[in-house]
Amino acid sequence: MRGNAIKPETLFFSMTLEYLETYMPRQLGRSQHTIKAHRDALSVFRSFLLEKKKISIGRFTFRECTPALMQDFIVHLKDCGNSAATCNRRLCSLRTYLWFASDRDISLQSVALRIGKIPLCKEERREKAVLSPDAMASVLRQPANTKIGLRDKVMMILLYDSAIRLDELLSLKLQDAVLQDGEPYVLVFGKGSKERIVAITELTAAHLSEYIKVFHGSSADRQDLLFYTKMKGKAGKMSEGNAERFIKQYAKQAREDCSEVPENVYPHMFRRSRATEMYQNDIELALISKILGHAQIETTRTYAVPSLEMLRAAIESVETPKQASELPLWESCSEADMARLCGIR
Repeated sequence: MRGNAIKPETLFFSMTLEYLETYMPRQLGRSQHTIKAHRDALSVFRSFLLEKKKISIGRFTFRECTPALMQDFIVHLKDCGNSAATCNRRLCSLRTYLWFASDRDISLQSVALRIGKIPLCKEERREKAVLSPDAMASVLRQPANTKIGLRDKVMMILLYDSAIRLDELLSLKLQDAVLQDGEPYVLVFGKGSKERIVAITELTAAHLSEYIKVFHGSSADRQDLLFYTKMKGKAGKMSEGNAERFIKQYAKQAREDCSEVPENVYPHMFRRSRATEMYQNDIELALISKILGHAQIETTRTYAVPSLEMLRAAIESVETPKQASELPLWESCSEADMARLCGIR
């Protein structure tokens, strides 16, 4: 075999187990959520090969992973209704896997380079909906005055006030909620197992204290989950789907009283709404980024939506010269210069 020629027997999926089970969690320290996204991308690609190209997992090699094939895969994803953002995530996951494989086998670097040059799909940037103060208040009024209603209401209040992610909320333990000493906060473990402290208001702390009293009592183990569901009498972590379900239901009820409530309300909208509100109240973007747990401040910029008042103030701050002081551009121009200013010869 000459030089760095690709070994014909090197199967494309021969390194996925090491990649997903060892490299990503142990060497890179990626979260289970990130690993699942990469596993899904590889699984979808395998299904495409089998169903559309009639190539089995035991036959497809790195040599056959060409830019043309990858472009066919992207077209397939679009035909299946996937957005440009989803197509890009799938492609990036496959690129990352190929770079891992090329580190293990240098003969695969040419494959990784070729696939790395495939351009990403153009994503349509649309302003995402947020909940106005009136809409948020209307949603929070919906839970009934029951034990479950108390739980749902406190979850939504904390989700909004702290601007944490839904999984971060559902992963909180009793010991992570510090409500004494007049400076309440929650200790959050975010993406990449990064720990951060997020301050909450006194009012939120009061709601949370009431919830803990009802659902946990005074003798609960501090290692217990703050929010939980019971299955066959055993407490366990609440699913994200369960939280999404009751939030949508309360939003539907709230829409009958408040027209500002969007048609589609979901947990992450609470986080986005809070971040946008902080930005519109002149809180520095760097501080918002820290509160949200973003690794890069550029990620936070997507939440930096100016309010109407901010736009009006920006416009009014620009001084325009008085019309009377403006002189015609052609005052001292020659005939030829005047023609050029008019765009003619």
